[in-house]
Amino acid sequence: MSEGIKRQMRRRSAIEPIIVHLKEDQRMGRNRLAGTIGDAANAIRAVVGYNFRRIPAWTRDLA
Repeated sequence: MSEGIKRQMRRRSAIEPIIVHLKEDQRMGRNRLAGTIGDAANAIRAVVGYNFRRIPAWTRDLA
């Protein structure tokens, strides 16, 4: 494998656990909102929820 492909595979393996948590914890397994706008809204809501869950950890790091 080339170095570029190896780098992409490492990056993907770092991101995949986050995607799995979003699908399970933020209920992204099934999108119930219609159309392209619904897809975007669902993704944004999941990211906002994910960040809200991380706020306590960020505040601990600041203190």
